[in-house]
Amino acid sequence: MYLVPPMDDEPPPAYISFVTTHLDELRAETDRLVGGAPEGGNLYMEVLADVAGHWRRLCWLARLGRPDAPGDFLHRRMLSRTESWREEQVYDVDVRVMREWDYAYRPAESSMALRKAAVLPTTARSGPMEALADAEIAWVHAYQRQQWHRLGRVAAGIVLAFGGFVQCVTWLGTPPS
Repeated sequence: MYLVPPMDDEPPPAYISFVTTHLDELRAETDRLVGGAPEGGNLYMEVLADVAGHWRRLCWLARLGRPDAPGDFLHRRMLSRTESWREEQVYDVDVRVMREWDYAYRPAESSMALRKAAVLPTTARSGPMEALADAEIAWVHAYQRQQWHRLGRVAAGIVLAFGGFVQCVTWLGTPPS
């Protein structure tokens, strides 16, 4: 029996609709804040995982009179994650000018996979399926993070109980003075 039940392993429909409505805005804002760096995709997924980890609490806050609590939390986490990402960027940028022919497509030298890719349909996600996939991935990351936190709480509880037991044994074992 749980006082607070663990997180579900599947995202609720409300979270999926939240991600669907905020995904384009979140991506654009993340790209703007990180300057179009390729790590922007990882950054917005971390923000969505943070929202997923706090989703139950945010729903309660929305019911108690703060209807935009999930959106406010999303923006705060995005700014926080972006700030920490910027602090980690301490290396110098190495810029190299490449001649156009270095990276141009050469059909005679292309592999069989590249030649077949031109005739195969695309596998890129778009629309609501893209939001669903991102919501599922973020929820799984939050679920795994919650499982690790639970394991850490259990380990800390065992260490504290063992320490308390040792203290009681030493206190009871000392002769009165």
